[in-house]
Amino acid sequence: MGIERLVPSTTTDTLRPEADGLIYGLTPPRADEGFLVRHPSIIRGVSVLAVLVAWELYGRALNPVFLSYPVAIAGALVDLVRSGELLQATLQTLRALVIGFVIALVVGIGVGFLMGRYRLVSLALDPFVTALYNTPSVALIPLIQLWFGLGVTAKIVIVAMSAFFPIVINTFAGVHNTSQGLVDVVRAYGATPRQISMKVVLPNSVPFIMAGVRLAVGRSVIGVVTAEFFTAISGLGGLVIIFSNAFATAKLFVPVLTLVALGLCLTSLAKWAERRMTPWKESERAAAR
Repeated sequence: MGIERLVPSTTTDTLRPEADGLIYGLTPPRADEGFLVRHPSIIRGVSVLAVLVAWELYGRALNPVFLSYPVAIAGALVDLVRSGELLQATLQTLRALVIGFVIALVVGIGVGFLMGRYRLVSLALDPFVTALYNTPSVALIPLIQLWFGLGVTAKIVIVAMSAFFPIVINTFAGVHNTSQGLVDVVRAYGATPRQISMKVVLPNSVPFIMAGVRLAVGRSVIGVVTAEFFTAISGLGGLVIIFSNAFATAKLFVPVLTLVALGLCLTSLAKWAERRMTPWKESERAAAR
């Protein structure tokens, strides 16, 4: 009955129950994972290839006004890249998207943190956050145009409004989810309110904040396209309007797919930032496998 009983034997035949009825040193069996489970990229690649082949075959059988096909879209992509239209439109969209998202990130985390830490702030701001969150941003675009005009400023405001609410709501949930017992222990050791906020509450809220950021990325892309539809016809959204009015279906798919790629890249960047900022979560996931 010592530490020696914890050392596993080379064979399971020598393992015997101890006095407490437990068998020490026996590793539980792991489920046998198949090849496809261990290589999910193969499944993704095959599924994408199958969709592209089906799209190509079906698209060639239809009138190109109604649906284009991947080869024609690739040709349109080359033309737009050579002319510089796609690059210019992408930069215009990214400008409003990045500035609006950064504003939403800074203000959203600040407001959500204050709402979670101070009940008075929560009671004062919660009705407005709830009401505006449930108000379609499209309904506010006429007012935004009236107040900020049709330029870049209006697009930035629409993007910031679109991304703000997922961030503030998830930040509030993260702060509110902090264990009060942990806060009491830290306070008992003489921590100041500032130290509690920065060393306990904020790190505990990071996973919630990053979840809100990932949601906000998608909403901000939708917001910037909506802004470009209703304000100045510019950026990738402007190309969508121009090519749809000209019935240039192949070219129409280029800005649409560019927006899809932009959203995927930003979401991947948010996931990478989440892994960097919450390494303990990756350790928990690895231990659970």
